Amino acid sequence: MIIPQQASFNQKIDFENPYKIELYIKREDVLHNEISGNKFRKLKYNLIEAKELGFTKLLTFGGAYSNHIAAVAAAGRDYGFETIGIIRGEELVLKYQENPTLKKASENGMRFSFVSRTQYRDKTNPDFLAELKQQFGDFYLIPEGGTNELAVKGCEEILTTDDDLFDFICCAVGTGGTISGIINSLQPHQKALGFPALKGDFLFDEIRKYAKNDRWDLITDYHFGGYAKINEQLKQFMDQFYKKYLITLDPVYTSKLTFGVIDLISKGYFKPYSKILLIHTGGLQGLQSNIAEL
Repeated sequence: MIIPQQASFNQKIDFENPYKIELYIKREDVLHNEISGNKFRKLKYNLIEAKELGFTKLLTFGGAYSNHIAAVAAAGRDYGFETIGIIRGEELVLKYQENPTLKKASENGMRFSFVSRTQYRDKTNPDFLAELKQQFGDFYLIPEGGTNELAVKGCEEILTTDDDLFDFICCAVGTGGTISGIINSLQPHQKALGFPALKGDFLFDEIRKYAKNDRWDLITDYHFGGYAKINEQLKQFMDQFYKKYLITLDPVYTSKLTFGVIDLISKGYFKPYSKILLIHTGGLQGLQSNIAEL
């Protein structure tokens, strides 16, 4: 039912390093113009399940610049679902049209409910979800960030047999669903490395809920101050990377992943002659917004 507009491919990143390491980036960002990268993977089986169960509405949660909100709205438009977004920040109710992510989601048919940050923390509370059902009617619930068992199943399809030659698979980590799917698809000789965009070690436990092996680790040194934080060094890196390789990175996830891997290579973290694959998880719609506000 949900079909990519274009197949992803692996692009070589040519750069000199004394360890003779080969680096490639899997261009998952090209799968779909609006349902991009890992959001496409996470939504695939959720949309199939929603259709099979007879749901006509999707409800989910997100912040003002959420890639997930943007993707769910586009998926609803393309695959015949009403969409409802529970948005963190009641102050946005009168000015969401000034926000490029929410404006586009609205144009794609999503209805919004703007809630306080206190209310938003109840997003998994059964009583709060029951209130939302009274307000909006029956809906298929997709959690914040899209991560659940069906999302992990979709992310298990990111790696293909063409990727068996790599020693390390590296990806950015938000809610943990994408790397969990990758972990479950690893070959015995491979290891997955996740680069969290958030501070803290709580993601280890989240990933263990879904991961079926222990050939993985999280590298927690490249969050640049926390979720959606960015500095001049990272901005310059994104700009230089685009000029050299014509690949756009987003400021929240893939730029920090790519910076981190290249930095670790320069520090001798990986054994010589390793083959490394980075996963470009998309999320480029966020570049329309002011990075300072992210």
